[in-house]
Amino acid sequence: MKLPCSLCCSLWLLMLLGAGSLLLLARLQDLTETLRQQTPGVNVLVAPRSQSQTHSQQPAADGDMAPPSGPLLPVQHHTEQDVASDSTAAPSELGLQPSSLSIFSGSSDVASKPAVTKRRRKLLLKSNFATSDAPTGWGKEHQLTLARTQASRHRLLREFCAKYQPGVTEQPVSQRQVSRVYVEDQFRLLYCEVPKAGCSNWKRVLMVLGGRATSTRDIPHDVAHYGNRLRRLESYDQAGIAERLHSYTKVLFIREPFERLVSAYRDKFESPNSYYHPVFGRPIISRYRTNATRRALHTGAGVTFREFVQYLLDVRRPVGMDIHWEPVSQLCHPCLLKYDFIGTFESLEEEANFLLRRIGAPRNLTFPDFKDRNPHAERTSSSITQKYFSQLNATERQKAFDFYYMDYVMFNYSKPFKDLH
Repeated sequence: MKLPCSLCCSLWLLMLLGAGSLLLLARLQDLTETLRQQTPGVNVLVAPRSQSQTHSQQPAADGDMAPPSGPLLPVQHHTEQDVASDSTAAPSELGLQPSSLSIFSGSSDVASKPAVTKRRRKLLLKSNFATSDAPTGWGKEHQLTLARTQASRHRLLREFCAKYQPGVTEQPVSQRQVSRVYVEDQFRLLYCEVPKAGCSNWKRVLMVLGGRATSTRDIPHDVAHYGNRLRRLESYDQAGIAERLHSYTKVLFIREPFERLVSAYRDKFESPNSYYHPVFGRPIISRYRTNATRRALHTGAGVTFREFVQYLLDVRRPVGMDIHWEPVSQLCHPCLLKYDFIGTFESLEEEANFLLRRIGAPRNLTFPDFKDRNPHAERTSSSITQKYFSQLNATERQKAFDFYYMDYVMFNYSKPFKDLH
């Protein structure tokens, strides 16, 4: 059967149109791919990913204090190479880790801040390394030295964790493990509280950053500790904890362990204290002092340093552990949480101010240097620490060193006595 001429023409026209459409579609796909390569990070003519494919940026709802019903999500760590520890590295290759840059300050609503790719965050960090807002007298070389110090501490900590706690980052994070971590959402900062390592002044800084005070000097000691209205990371839900661990600047400040222990003893037992004397002093005197007086047993005052160390080392201690002398390795879990900035009490002001400039804190905010508890007492130093530990025999000093061994190795502190092994 022969088709009419008009029908043949129509069929040929349809075939030509179909072929042209296929060619046009292929060309559009080529153009799309070219444009995608020229504008990395931008989705062009791509359907949105499903919710399960995207990392959630939503924080926990305000006031959501309910504990999670199951284990927390594992910490999602960054995949970029860690900061180089080579002392010859250029300034642009040193500084905080990419996760530690707080770009969008000025709003406490995490969900309202646009998502920033890790690559973009890293580029912004490099360009911000030697900015003009550094403290007076801080040249590029000085900032470079501080950045190299950070790189060295991170390298040593990575080596320690790989040796002593391999695979720890694959474990879920519990609320207890972040119970000492304070949150400042506006500047996207997480600070793990280490008592006797500048934590009072760090809480003051967090209050000013969050708009709860205008000056650190206006905040009394009791307000800094008991009226700060700062949230702890454990108060967020699973998604809020995981998101903040993933994207906020995680900060840890440490102190020489024996010096921190002596500082805690002097503060809690040598000075009047309505809590530590009855709660800790009474059971310590009762257990470790022979022929204790009735007054000592009643007040709990006058605990000696040797009695305090005996309590600390007793596996059946009569009263529990306290955060003021608990090892940092157990307080803040450095191998698990992978802090972006590791500062030391020995260089507290300098390193804290370096960090504040890096996160974009107001220029008039500097780390406070005042001592508001027992202000007339001399600060605990290495020489004072030596005097207190000289009251112990070699065996007691060795046991105390063993108690803090992980802190000494983790943060590369030298042995405080030559006879320690």
